[in-house]
Amino acid sequence: MAKVRITQIKSLIGYPEKPQKRTMRALGFGPHGKINRTVEHELNPAIQGMINRVNHLVTTEKS
Repeated sequence: MAKVRITQIKSLIGYPEKPQKRTMRALGFGPHGKINRTVEHELNPAIQGMINRVNHLVTTEKS
């Protein structure tokens, strides 16, 4: 499977705990969610679904 780099581009302030904040934590951005933090994951259906749910908060690039 391909790898994907996910970078947080917007703050989580003002967004609901479910689903956005919990999804960001599950992706590996931690509880404080600092902007411009990048994580790398194997692209699978579960990760793709999480990215689709928070696509307004992150950018992605395949690597």
